[in-house]
Amino acid sequence: MSQIGLACIIDDDNMYVNLVKRIVEAKKLCKNLMIFQNGMEALEYFEALLNNLEKKCIPEIIFLDLNMPIMDGWEFLENFTKIENKLGKTITLYIVSSSINPVDIERAKQSNTVKDYLIKPVTIHDLESIFLNPAS
Repeated sequence: MSQIGLACIIDDDNMYVNLVKRIVEAKKLCKNLMIFQNGMEALEYFEALLNNLEKKCIPEIIFLDLNMPIMDGWEFLENFTKIENKLGKTITLYIVSSSINPVDIERAKQSNTVKDYLIKPVTIHDLESIFLNPAS
């Protein structure tokens, strides 16, 4: 089992972000975590990577919240799908939201980019199964 090198959280909920960080660090699920407060910050990062494709700077997993200021998760997803293939690396993207709206869940499942839809709060078990079996 190889450890995930880099994961990314795009979420403006500091309590959730800190919880995930603590679990990931305590369980040694990932070497590094990148945190973005909204979709715009994250999108600007990924667009900048296109000009300088250092593979080690591309996360293997993204946890994306839907409800954020400036640019929400849906807007990020729409823009990210346009550049994803140019990054030259498979990125597994999970939507993590407090929304239990079936419309949101179905919309996420329609996207080829989205691996799964997780409802907050995520559990230690959820995170372990994602980080320890990223391809499944």
